[in-house]
Amino acid sequence: MTEASLFQQINDYANRANPYPLYAELRKTPVLREPDGSYLVSSYRLITALLHDPRLSSDVRKRSPEDPKAKTALANPYPVPFLRLDPPDHDRLRRMVSRQFGPPHTPDMIDNMKGELVQIVNGLIDGFEGKTRIDIVDDFAYPFPVTVICKLLGVPQEDEARFHVWAEAIVASLDPQPKASGHDGPMNVQEALKEIGQYMSELIDARRKQPGEDMLSRLINDDGPEGQLTPMDLVTTSVLLLIAGHETTVNLLTNGVLTLLRYPDVLERLRKEPELAVSLVEELLRYEPPVQFNSQRTAIADITVDGVTIPKGSPVYLMLAAGSRDPERFPDPERFVPDREDNQHLGFGSGIHYCFGAPLARLEVQIALNILFGRVINPRLVLDPPPYRQNAVLRGPRHLPIDIDGVKT
Repeated sequence: MTEASLFQQINDYANRANPYPLYAELRKTPVLREPDGSYLVSSYRLITALLHDPRLSSDVRKRSPEDPKAKTALANPYPVPFLRLDPPDHDRLRRMVSRQFGPPHTPDMIDNMKGELVQIVNGLIDGFEGKTRIDIVDDFAYPFPVTVICKLLGVPQEDEARFHVWAEAIVASLDPQPKASGHDGPMNVQEALKEIGQYMSELIDARRKQPGEDMLSRLINDDGPEGQLTPMDLVTTSVLLLIAGHETTVNLLTNGVLTLLRYPDVLERLRKEPELAVSLVEELLRYEPPVQFNSQRTAIADITVDGVTIPKGSPVYLMLAAGSRDPERFPDPERFVPDREDNQHLGFGSGIHYCFGAPLARLEVQIALNILFGRVINPRLVLDPPPYRQNAVLRGPRHLPIDIDGVKT
């Protein structure tokens, strides 16, 4: 048997709880060619440069037609979401959607949600009353952002069980080596894309006939300077917002709870200094990012990086979590420093594809951590490490049981 490559080890579920020593090993060769012809880029400096390089495409359809990701994208009956497009199509669609999500069209949208976010968090914690053990994922970190994105988009929350199955299958398709990760879900990505597309088409038709105050209704009826989204782009965009609007936030929040329970001195500081949550969430995004690496990029020309030429057509993996712990960029990078200065992490990416929902995710996690640890009494980890999700790209605990002595009213 041949020895597993570093990338294969990173994707191996056995290393999910702590991939960071593997990332440190990876940075010793900042541009590394894998046996299958893909390239891993792991230093902060090089990742940042490539995130701004137009020769690196986000459209996997530009790979060989035999590539599994290209096959999936080409077989999808719906258009590619703007997240997976290059300029000018990416820029046009992103501008159209951004009009409904924040500045300049709706500048106070995120700030105006604070009261509602606090109410949702407190409602979930009220549900802990009488319990001595809770699962942070199932009881808190998952239902919170799902409730928020459903309210925001106008998706009936009672349908959550249906789109949870679809979302699981779709995010599993991001994994470059699903067998190593242990993926064996009840549905494949093609079925999931078809079913969630049909679901959204029906919801869009209903909102078109009877618009509400939600974002989906505004997207349907907005007639901005670049016109309206086509019916097919509406479906793709709404699916993207629904899934991206909760999947990464679940991981960020769960990783945050786990990290704070591992660092009781920092947890005590947060209780005394609630304003610390702002810089603390930035450090979480650096130290335990919800997205570990970008698995969708493709070289559309030969690119020479640090003396290594990445040939046109090659898949390129930008190892964001490795870059955010690069000692050449961050002093003492393996230590969690809640008020770290100059913390330009890669947790939300960089460049034209910088995370669309970053302002909302930041606010959600800041509020959730402050209220949770202000109300639960004597929280303690049951398992460390906890069981992790299969996904190597979207890394986070699948369950996070904690014992508590009650909740403050």
